[in-house]
Amino acid sequence: MLSSRWKQLLDTRYFKVMTLTTIAISCLTIGLMVSSSMNWARPAVAQNQIATPQGAIATPASRPGSFSELAEKLSPTVVNIKVVKVEKLAFNRPEMEIPDGPFGDLFKRFFQEMPQAPESRRTQGAGSGVIISKDGYILTNNHVVEGAKEVTVTFANQQEYKARVVGRDPKTDLAVLKVESKESFPAVTMGDSDQLQVGDWVVAIGNPFGLNNTVTSGIVSAKGRVIGAGPYDDFIQTDASINPGNSGGPLINMKGELVGINTAIIPNGQGIGFAIPVNTAKPLVPQLISTGEVTRGYLGVNIQSITPELAKAFKLRDRKGALVADVVSGGPADKGGIKRGDVIIAYNGKVVEDSHHLPALVAATPVTQEATVTILRNGQEQKLSMKVGQLPGDKTVCEKPVHPTAGKWGLQLGDVNPQIAQRFHLKEEKGVVVAEIEPGSRAAEAGMQRGDLILEVNRQPVGSVKDVLENIDRSKDKDHLLLLVQRDNGKFFVPLEQQG
Repeated sequence: MLSSRWKQLLDTRYFKVMTLTTIAISCLTIGLMVSSSMNWARPAVAQNQIATPQGAIATPASRPGSFSELAEKLSPTVVNIKVVKVEKLAFNRPEMEIPDGPFGDLFKRFFQEMPQAPESRRTQGAGSGVIISKDGYILTNNHVVEGAKEVTVTFANQQEYKARVVGRDPKTDLAVLKVESKESFPAVTMGDSDQLQVGDWVVAIGNPFGLNNTVTSGIVSAKGRVIGAGPYDDFIQTDASINPGNSGGPLINMKGELVGINTAIIPNGQGIGFAIPVNTAKPLVPQLISTGEVTRGYLGVNIQSITPELAKAFKLRDRKGALVADVVSGGPADKGGIKRGDVIIAYNGKVVEDSHHLPALVAATPVTQEATVTILRNGQEQKLSMKVGQLPGDKTVCEKPVHPTAGKWGLQLGDVNPQIAQRFHLKEEKGVVVAEIEPGSRAAEAGMQRGDLILEVNRQPVGSVKDVLENIDRSKDKDHLLLLVQRDNGKFFVPLEQQG
């Protein structure tokens, strides 16, 4: 028998073991109950949730699966254009002093019997075009056929035809050809380029590097691009591959409609091509077919974009509109009441965003039609009515005077005298000449050039350097200067501002 002391110790240990065991079993039971009530996620499900977040679109419905139907339908409307041009060669016979005597006679006979070098040579060029009517009218670029003596058109079925140039418009780089045939040709449907949005899919078809009926695709990268190609730049930029030989070919939307004429590329650039919007071509094609040229509307104003400096100088709320730098005497704008310094903000109800926007609106207006021009004058909005005139031919007069005496604002100025006027073919023997520009000056930063004529200072006419200096001295704001400058045949405002 165990002593009472040992029995007491055993009873105590048993109690502790039983207590700990009971607690452990209870904790395990509670843990299993809690875990069974929870919605545990599998790792695979969690990965799926990360890969496809709520609202994501895995396969955009707008992305075309294939362009094969468009290519098959529209390739027959695209032609390869081959042109032959005749270029004049500059050939200068070397000047030699012919000696007297028998050797001189020998030299003379030698040069007389020498075969004459050709004065011209034939060169070949190539491009693309798109058929716009079933009776054989083809739209292409002017630069493809300019100066062409022979034009040959090859269709998708490899049939060749001689074509004639019926009309050209260098300002927009468009031209129309005509193929004479009793056959009915497949023609493209003209779309609406104004409906194009940046990001829309487009297809280009043409003959790059002589590879006939090449189809490329991309998106509209930008609209309204100005690349310095002409006065009516309004290009569609696309990343559809365009290369030499694509010029004149069509840019097609996903409806299979013509929305642009592929025209230009940036050398060494990838995915940067430019097309003329079809809406630019639509009103010109009938004129090119009927008369061979384009007649454009004309207001008779010189305009410029509104820079932040000009907006500040003219106290304008924003930079929208076209600033009138000059008005042609006796022109439609002059007769209609437009004045220098006005800001044209709307034309026939259409908002004028900037100076680049206005010429295209005016040019598209039929000659003699009444136009409503909305202007800002001294902060007040006015509507003027005028009859649109006809755009005169290009002028090639270039006048650049020079001779120094005095200056300010980084300008060396000089009075126009008879000698300067005669030397540089100036129409009048008055004015102030910019003879020199100090490098790094405010005038240089503002873009003024040697040979500019200053006509006004702070909206006041000046006829001499003395007038300029007196006008500046009278100005209350000594840190700002607004000049009206004539360069060649154009006039524009130049704001100057002194750094604080």
